[in-house]
Amino acid sequence: MTTIAHEVRAVPDALRPWIAEIATVTGGESVAHAPDTATKLVVRVGEDGRRDALVVGPRTRASYHRAGTERLASCVQLHLAPGTARPLLGVAAADLVGRAVPLSELPTRTARQLAYDSADLETDALIDRLTHTLGRLPVPDSRGRLLRAAVDALSMRGDRPPAQVKDVARELAVSERQLRNLFAEGVGLSPKHYARIDRVRAVLAQAPTAKWADLAATTGYYDQAHMTSDFRTLMGVPPRSFFTGRLPEARPCQAFDRL
Repeated sequence: MTTIAHEVRAVPDALRPWIAEIATVTGGESVAHAPDTATKLVVRVGEDGRRDALVVGPRTRASYHRAGTERLASCVQLHLAPGTARPLLGVAAADLVGRAVPLSELPTRTARQLAYDSADLETDALIDRLTHTLGRLPVPDSRGRLLRAAVDALSMRGDRPPAQVKDVARELAVSERQLRNLFAEGVGLSPKHYARIDRVRAVLAQAPTAKWADLAATTGYYDQAHMTSDFRTLMGVPPRSFFTGRLPEARPCQAFDRL
């Protein structure tokens, strides 16, 4: 079992209001998909050169997949910035949680154009076309900027643990209910679930070079037992089992959803 490998590319300035990260992704014979807070545009390239374009919503739990009969050579993942799913795709992020949907079936003209562009463009040409297409759109409004500020406050940044939801709401002068509504529409998760996934992803990134107790402290857990419990809930196994390769049974990848 191998995890997915990411090669992160620079995001052009014109795309930053819409795209938070661009990565070229490759995997092994089977892969572990960690929980993920992002909604992504994914362009998959098979070994036979065929392409398809999907929108993949946030994942609330880890999944473990075996490679199918059709092998992927690579794929490009474009992580949408918080709050951009509705204006770009015509659906709330909450409607995409746990789903993979063909990009061409989403209702906006932008989504259909991106699906068309991704059919035959290589990565660099696709990014150039995205820059041209998205660079002409109105930038996210104040509601979008508010959501991004909340997302940043609830995310791990280096050794800075995420803030408490109540503190973020107070700092941004909104109620906790308003904050939950912002996250449901623009991220697809509650603020607490977002922060929980983000912390587990920080554990995944830092565990190879840190002691368990130190890692629990730097990622904002009460103690090592709290970290282990959260990790087990989201990843399906405790941290020690995961990092020694004792994983849940891998299953074949499921087909994508239809809206």
